[in-house]
Amino acid sequence: MLKGLISFQGRYRILHQTWFAFFLTFVCWFNFAPFAGLIQKELHLSDPQKTTLLICNVALTIPARIIIGMLLDRFGPRITYSFLLMFAVVPCMATAISHDFNQLVWSRLLMGIVGSGFVIGIRMVSEWFPPKDIGIAQGVYGGWGNFGAFGAEFALPILAVATGFVAGGASNWRLAVAFTGIVAAIYGVIYFNTVQDTPSGKVYKRPKKNGAMEVTSKGSFYAMLLSNFGLIFALGLLAWRLAQPKIHFLSLSQMYIVWIGLLGLYAYQTYQAWRVNKELLTGQKIYSPSERYQFRQVALLEFTYVTNFGSELAAVSMLPIFFETTFSLDHHMASIIASCYPFLNLVSRPSGGLISDKLGSRKWTMTVISVGIGISYLLAYEINGSWALPLAIAVTMLSAYFAQAGCGATYGIVPLIKKEITGQISGNVGAYGNFGGVIYLTILSLTNARTLFATMGIAALVCASLCAFFLKEPKGSFAEDYEATAATDTPEHALPSSSILAEELE
Repeated sequence: MLKGLISFQGRYRILHQTWFAFFLTFVCWFNFAPFAGLIQKELHLSDPQKTTLLICNVALTIPARIIIGMLLDRFGPRITYSFLLMFAVVPCMATAISHDFNQLVWSRLLMGIVGSGFVIGIRMVSEWFPPKDIGIAQGVYGGWGNFGAFGAEFALPILAVATGFVAGGASNWRLAVAFTGIVAAIYGVIYFNTVQDTPSGKVYKRPKKNGAMEVTSKGSFYAMLLSNFGLIFALGLLAWRLAQPKIHFLSLSQMYIVWIGLLGLYAYQTYQAWRVNKELLTGQKIYSPSERYQFRQVALLEFTYVTNFGSELAAVSMLPIFFETTFSLDHHMASIIASCYPFLNLVSRPSGGLISDKLGSRKWTMTVISVGIGISYLLAYEINGSWALPLAIAVTMLSAYFAQAGCGATYGIVPLIKKEITGQISGNVGAYGNFGGVIYLTILSLTNARTLFATMGIAALVCASLCAFFLKEPKGSFAEDYEATAATDTPEHALPSSSILAEELE
C-alpha cells in the first residue's frame, strides 16, 4: 500500500485525484480564517461579529453533509464531487465582493456547503480499496485533503501580499479568496472527465430506499431520531447567536421564525425516516443477521468526530487570532504559525489510519488516540503570553497530531459498518464533526481560548471512556475484500436469538 502511493496508476490515481479534490474544498472553506483580522479592520467588524462569521463558516455543513451523503449514495462520487467543486466558485466570489457583515454572513453560510465535500471521497476510496487497507487509504485521503486548511492559512496570505504589492496597494485578500473558487471550479470539470466510481467490473451498490438512513432495528430508529435532533439543535444555537445584541443580524422574532423552520425540518426528517423504515417499524420486515448493523456504533463514531474533527475545526478557525493576541504578533505571522496545526494533516491523519490497520484493533486505536487528544488539549489550556513561543507551537502540534490521527482512525471504521449506505453514515458522522465545531466556537465566543481548550480536552477523555466500553470491532475489519467481509456474515455465523433481541433494545 505505501509503495503504491508513489504511483499514479489504477486505484492510486483515483486516491490522488480524490484527495486533491478534497484539498481544494478545504482551501475554499478555510479561505476566511487567515484574513479574519484584516477583514475585521477593513469592514469595521466587532469581535463578536468576527467570531460569529467563524461559526457561520461551519454551520450549513451540518445539514449539507447529510444531504450530500444521500446524493452520493444515489448518484455516485464522480458526479457529486464534480458539481460541488464547481459550486465552490459561488461562495468564494460572494465573499470576495462582500462589503459588510450581512453579506459576509450569507457568503460564509454558503461556503459551509463546500465543506461537506469530505464525505464524498470516503465512499470513493472505499470502492477502490479493500478493508485491510482502508485505514491508511482513508487516512491519506483525509489527511492530504485536510492539508488544504494549511494551504489556505499559509499560502493565501502570501498570495494576497504578493498581488497587493504588484498592484501597488495593501494586501489583496479579495483576489486570493476569489482565486480559490476559480481553481476549484476548473478542477471540478477535470475530475468529472477523468475518474470513475468503481473499478471496471464492480457494481456500485446503492441503497434500496432514498430520503433517510435505513436502520435494521427499532431501537436504532429512535437513536437515529435523537441523533438528527442534535444537528437541528446546533443550527438553532447558531440562530440564537445571530440574534445576540452585539451581532445585529437576526431580530428576536426572526430567530423564533428560524427555530420554527428548524422544527419543521426535523418533523420532515422524521417523516422521511419513518417512510424509509416503515416496514421495519410495523413488523413487516425483519433483517437477517448478515444485513444488520448497530446505530449505536454510528452514534459513538459521531461523538469521536466531535472530539477530533470538531476540535480541529475550532482550532484552525481560532488559532490565528489566538497567536496574534496572546503573543502580540502581526496577523500574517500569526496565520503562518497557526498553519502548523493543519500542516500536520500531511502525516498525522494517514498515521491514524495506518495504526488502525496495523495494530489489529480499530476499537483500541480509537480509544488510545482519544486519550491523547484529551491530554494534549489540557496541556494547551496552560498556554499564555509568558510561554516561549516555540513551546506553545510544540504543544499545538501535539494536539494537532492526536486530533487528526483520531479523524483517520474514525474513518478507518466508518466504511466497514454497512457498505451500501456508507455515504449516509459518512455524512452523519461528518456532520457531527461540524456540530462539534459550532458548539466549540460558540463556547469560544462566550468565554475564552483557555476555556475552549479545557472543554475540548475533557470531551475527548469522556469519549475515550465510552469507546473503551461500548465501541465494537467491525466485522471483517482486516479482510482482503468486501466480498470476504460479507461472507463472514452468512447464516452459519448468525447471531443467536438473544443477541438479536438485545440489539432491538439498543
